[in-house]
Amino acid sequence: MPGSKFKNVLVIGGAGYVGSALVPSLLKKDYNVTVYDLYLYGDVFSNLKNKKNLTEIKADIRDKKKLFEASKNVDAIIHLACISNDPSYELNPALSKSINYDAFFNILEAAEKNDVKRFIYASTSSVYGVKKEKDITEKTVPEPLTDYSKYKLECEKVLLGREINGMERTILRSATVCGYAPRMRFDLTVNILTINALINKVIKIFGGKQLRPNINIQDVVRAYEIFLSAPRNKINREIFNVGYQNKTVEEIAYIVKNVIGGESITFEYVPTEDTRSYHINSDKIKKVLEFTPKYTIEGAIQSIVNAYNEGHINDGLNNPIYHNIKLMQKINLK
Repeated sequence: MPGSKFKNVLVIGGAGYVGSALVPSLLKKDYNVTVYDLYLYGDVFSNLKNKKNLTEIKADIRDKKKLFEASKNVDAIIHLACISNDPSYELNPALSKSINYDAFFNILEAAEKNDVKRFIYASTSSVYGVKKEKDITEKTVPEPLTDYSKYKLECEKVLLGREINGMERTILRSATVCGYAPRMRFDLTVNILTINALINKVIKIFGGKQLRPNINIQDVVRAYEIFLSAPRNKINREIFNVGYQNKTVEEIAYIVKNVIGGESITFEYVPTEDTRSYHINSDKIKKVLEFTPKYTIEGAIQSIVNAYNEGHINDGLNNPIYHNIKLMQKINLK
């Protein structure tokens, strides 16, 4: 039995990057997990078909009827689904809004009608925008720069502004996630620098001086598991930053080079319009929930190196399955 009263968990967007690491971990801890996802990136749980506590539903979150059915007998919802990252969002803003924001009301309605007890929402630290402050806490006023971040923040407001059958609600504002997962992404800072170094022996540094908070995907999994088991009085209607190492893009590039150990690896500096730069403070989750990150950027890089050397990555720089915007352009989702 899981160490939580919320045994039956619906993970919306569970076949994505974070979900592909989270779901197997929840299954090992004996949660009954239902994954609700379009599976655009393939059957990431093909090796888990014998798991009796795993249910998979291939469906769109804009389908209210299917959402309602999927939410029956569910104790907790972890909502990960979205058109993720700014370029993918901007490819089709109307489509992205329909998934990232409009469909959010469908999910809440399904949760309310099925008396779901706890709702955990995956937001992003990018809601803070560009900040001059040394430490960005949960009390810092968000100033999102893009529609992707703006609608993440709007969903937060909707979630915390309603009373929904006494449902417990909490929000995770994650730093940029890094490290290997079954549904891999190579459009995130640490990951893309690593795959460039492995394949081309050249690390493209877009800008370089922007400060970015990072979190190993294994720690993100741990955070969601803690949110499932934490007492109501500690997390209800609370927002938590979840980050660890705050580094500039240039500093991350040097870490990648050091971990791989390639003297032949060179740097290529590329101008960028991405001015996001911020240093998030994650003291609150440590104080309230006693959560301290255990895994590092270095460990994340090594996990990618290991997967690459073991043949688990197929054309990491060009294969659309690893790049959200490339896949969105390919499939033309409507």
